[in-house]
Amino acid sequence: MRRPVEHLIAAVVVCSSEEPFLEAISERLGEDGYAPLPAADASAASRLCRFTRPDLLIVDLALPNGTAPALMRERTRRPDFPDVGVLALAGRGESIAMLREDPELALDDYLRRPFDLDELSVRVQGILRRRHGGEERVVRLGGLVIDPPRHKVTVDGAEVHLARKEFLLLRVLAGDPTRVFRKDELLRAVWGLRHPSGPTRTLDSHASRLRRKLDPGRHRFVVNCWGIGYRLLDSLDDAEPGADAGGDDR
Repeated sequence: MRRPVEHLIAAVVVCSSEEPFLEAISERLGEDGYAPLPAADASAASRLCRFTRPDLLIVDLALPNGTAPALMRERTRRPDFPDVGVLALAGRGESIAMLREDPELALDDYLRRPFDLDELSVRVQGILRRRHGGEERVVRLGGLVIDPPRHKVTVDGAEVHLARKEFLLLRVLAGDPTRVFRKDELLRAVWGLRHPSGPTRTLDSHASRLRRKLDPGRHRFVVNCWGIGYRLLDSLDDAEPGADAGGDDR
């Protein structure tokens, strides 16, 4: 029987065409214990929302050609678009009143530039608390427990000490534990690389270290899908204590 996943880590799609802005927000969300999914345009953000079904969508209203409102309207117009929270980021001269009054935009909150990243953290936390009843966003997969607020990971009750990038990689994989994340997706989400190319040695070495740290003997976690990317588990059944996910390099 499939083991239920309890309190998945909040995934947040961040959409902005300004690379430094996108990277700064994604990095802060990662530090706060969320799984950031950066998107450089509305089309990429739409795909991420439909395929990964995140908890929150952060939209920069400065997206070109008026694509930001169109992206937000997809929540009510597309049957395959998830019911996500929406946080809009507005420039000094952009009107928010009209956006807030449009029921199709489903706007939960907004921030005006320039804003402090601490304020962004407060707004994100507030939206997620309202939408999820203030639950702690913790992952429990059999013997693996990931506690983002405390930056703590345990396997079968024993604490595992991870470096920041290892923890972020684990958190992204745990957001959808049986889905294969492509290497370019992980390089964007964990290292902020918008156009990853060439060798992926950095990702591969972090994944290998993470696998060994989580379970040195059996390698239950972090499955290498050759030529594609990585997933955390072969199936949710493998989250059961004592199950072997076959996550060794094969």
